[in-house]
Amino acid sequence: MHKEEITIIIGGDVYPKGKVEPYFINGQAEDIFNDVLPIFKEADYTVVNLECPLADKEIPILKDGAALRAVTKTVNGMKASGIDAVNLSNNHILDQGAQGIDSTINTLSDNQIAYFGAGKNLEAASETHIVTIKGKKIAFLGVAEHEFTIATETSHGANPLHIPNNIRQIRALRKQVDYIVMLYHGGKEHYVYPTPNQQNISRFFIEEGVDIIIAQHSHIAGSYENYMGKPIVYGQGNFLFEKLSRNYKSWFEGLIVKLKLNSDKIDISFIPIEQSKNFIGVKQMDTEASHIMLQQFKTHSDNVKNPQFVKEEWKKLCTKELNLYKSRLHGHNRLLRVLNRKINFAKWLYPKWKSIMIRNVVECETHREGLETLWKDDEIDF
Repeated sequence: MHKEEITIIIGGDVYPKGKVEPYFINGQAEDIFNDVLPIFKEADYTVVNLECPLADKEIPILKDGAALRAVTKTVNGMKASGIDAVNLSNNHILDQGAQGIDSTINTLSDNQIAYFGAGKNLEAASETHIVTIKGKKIAFLGVAEHEFTIATETSHGANPLHIPNNIRQIRALRKQVDYIVMLYHGGKEHYVYPTPNQQNISRFFIEEGVDIIIAQHSHIAGSYENYMGKPIVYGQGNFLFEKLSRNYKSWFEGLIVKLKLNSDKIDISFIPIEQSKNFIGVKQMDTEASHIMLQQFKTHSDNVKNPQFVKEEWKKLCTKELNLYKSRLHGHNRLLRVLNRKINFAKWLYPKWKSIMIRNVVECETHREGLETLWKDDEIDF
């Protein structure tokens, strides 16, 4: 029986673009990762979330929000750093269409970097990455919320958050491996707590056999709970992602997750990092800043243990962003969304009966499924 401890490092969102791009292209790992690099090198296995396709052709899909892309040669920096595997199940992996995913997969494979969470169809996207370390089999599973990027039976994309299918896969994996690590790409951006539904789903996945869940996508170091002896992290922040637009301090800070797997327990710890501030790349925070960040993280984590608190905080946030949700539902562009936040003009343009009708179409599962079916069919102009 193998009793050796296994160390796994998980980093957050990586986008090898901007000032750091030439360093990635030239494979200058020490200049990119600074004092984080030894953490990678000392671990038994290192995984990050690759938040964009690696493609030399720019063929963006039609979507709401930025269409990301990094050139294929940026893989050199990832390879030189010792990153062993990347998660591709996220809301940007299909930004450059099918050719972007094919290019990404081919580039990673050519450079001996494993991947999981996306593929040429739903079957390929749902495949887990299983690795044997010190005699233990560890499965990495990526799932993403539905946002322009999800694979279907016949089209490229990311592995979706789909509870029945996810649970079937988890139950099958439980018979094959010693540990299941899930990277869950979802939750509310720039929000330190899970949504009530996200917490409920995450706990259910643990009940069904997942050992570790790390939620990414929120771009902020969020909160953490130990549920049934298994860790769930609700947001670890960016790992290396230069800012695209709005200037949030939290955008430039994050947590590396360090897992130690033993025969009888799972230990988790957090390493605060900062990135792309007045320097290139990523590095560990100094002692004082680390202490402050970990204290905030602990406070949020103490709160998240109480599902009622999670519900109340979520309701407060939704109430605060009421006008934004109205604008998105009515299809306002960015300028109109900003204007509606200030003066709430939507209430004059959309009477109560219209709001009730829209609510029924979105709230009813069957109506919502009908809308989603029509929206996802490329042959229907809806």
